[in-house]
Amino acid sequence: MAQNGTIENGLARNACPPPLPQPVKIPEIKHTKIFINNEWHTSIKGKKFPTINPATGVKICDVEEADKADVDEAVKAAKAAGQRGSEWRRMDASSRGRLLHRLADLLERERAVLATLESMDTGKPFLHAFFVDLDGSIKTLRYYAGWTDKIHGKTMPVDENFVCFTKHEPIGVCGAIIPWNFPLLMFTWKIAPALACGNTVVIKPAEQTPLTALHVGALVKEVGQLIKAAAAKSNLKRVTLELGGKNPCIVFADSDLQLAVEETQKGSFFNQGQACTAASRVYVEEPVYDEFVRLSVERAKNIAIGDPMEPRTSHGPQIDQHQFDKILELVDSGKKEGATLECGGCAVKDRGLFIHPTIFSDVKDHMRIAKEEIFGPVQCIMKFKTQKEVIDRANSSQYGLTAAVFTRDVHCAMSVSAALEAGTVWVNCYNALHAQAPFGGFKMSGNGRELGEYALAEYTEVKAITIKLSEQLTL
Repeated sequence: MAQNGTIENGLARNACPPPLPQPVKIPEIKHTKIFINNEWHTSIKGKKFPTINPATGVKICDVEEADKADVDEAVKAAKAAGQRGSEWRRMDASSRGRLLHRLADLLERERAVLATLESMDTGKPFLHAFFVDLDGSIKTLRYYAGWTDKIHGKTMPVDENFVCFTKHEPIGVCGAIIPWNFPLLMFTWKIAPALACGNTVVIKPAEQTPLTALHVGALVKEVGQLIKAAAAKSNLKRVTLELGGKNPCIVFADSDLQLAVEETQKGSFFNQGQACTAASRVYVEEPVYDEFVRLSVERAKNIAIGDPMEPRTSHGPQIDQHQFDKILELVDSGKKEGATLECGGCAVKDRGLFIHPTIFSDVKDHMRIAKEEIFGPVQCIMKFKTQKEVIDRANSSQYGLTAAVFTRDVHCAMSVSAALEAGTVWVNCYNALHAQAPFGGFKMSGNGRELGEYALAEYTEVKAITIKLSEQLTL
C-alpha cells in the first residue's frame, strides 16, 4: 500500500473485506513523561503542558515539558550511547536490522492503540490513522531494517602505489523535530534511517501531538537499548528540512476526468488539508474546466464530516484554534479578492474546529489563496489554455515540493513532469508515497531527502582511507 491516504488500498479489491478495525478504549494515558536513556523522567523544572483532543476540545492529559536542562541530559545520554566502544556502536549491522524489525513488530501489535492515540491527538479519522499512518510507519521501519547491513563504501583506483577505499560512519547524535500533522509517520521517517546507520537520536515531538511518540518510547523499552529519545529541542549538526509547499496539479483535457477529480480531492482534503503535499493549486485545461468544477463540487458535498472515531467519517477537525482561524482568514481573502466560492467556505455549525471542505473556482495567480500555504481543506481550481502557460504558472511559486499531471498522453506526461520544478511529480495519481522512493523539495520546500536510499546519505559521514602499498614482496 502506498502511504497515500487511500484506505481501500489496504484491502483486497476482489475479496470480501474483513471487519473494519475499531478504536481502542483508553481510560488513562500511561506515558506522559520525558523518555531518556530507556527511562521515564519528570521535567527538571517541573513544568507540564496540556494536549487537547481537537475533535472535542477536551484535554486528554498533561505532558511533561522539557527545558534546556532536560535537553542537555538527553544529548548527554545519546552521546554516551553512541561513543566508540559502547554497546550500540559495537553492535553488528544485522543486529541493528533485527532491532528495527522488532520495533516494527511491536507497532503491528499496538496498531489499534497507536491509531486511536493518533486520532485523539490530531483529530484525523481513526481509519486513516490505522490504514495510512500506521501502515506507512511499519513499512518504513522494515525498509530501513533491510538496509542496515547494505550501507557500504567503494574502492577507487588512484595514482601510484596506493589503495583507496571509503566507509560510511554514523554522524553521532541526530536531532529530529516532528510536525503535528503526521506525528507517528514522521517519527519513523526520522528514526528509521538514523538508527539504521548506527546513530543515536533526540526527538522533539510537536507539543500539539506528543502521545504516539511517547507510546513508542514504551515499546522501545521492550526492544532494549535501541533509541535515546526525549521530548526536547536540540542543536542540529546537520539539517534536513521539509518546509511545505503550494503544490500544483495539472489536468489536461484528454485525462480521465473522474480519476483526476478523485485524486486531486484526495490531495486537497486528506488529513483536513493539513499536509505539506496538499494539492492546493489545481490547473484545469479550458475545454473541461466547467465539468471538472461541477464534478469536484458534487464530490466535496458528499464528504462525511464527523467524529474521527466513527468508521464513516473521512473528514475531522483542524488541529487547533490558531490553524482554524488562519484557514478561515485565508478563505475570506479568497472571497474578497474575487474568487468564486463553489462550496464550503465556513465552519461546521456547533462543531468546534471543523471546517467544511471548500472549493474556489475562477482563482487568479495573484490571490493569496493561490500563493500562500493554507494547510486546510481548501481547493483552488484555475483555468489554463496552453502547456507552456501552465508550466510557467505552476513553477512561479517559491515552493517546489510536489506536483501532479493528469493526461493519457505519455509524451505529454514525460515532458511536463520533466519541466516542473518539484522534488516529486505524480502522474495520474496523488500522494503516492513509498518508503523506497525519496521525498523532498526544491526551492523553499526544503533541503535533503527523506525515505529511500537517498535518505541514508543524511545520516552518515564518508571517510576515505588511503594505504601506501609496499613495492617489495615478502618471500
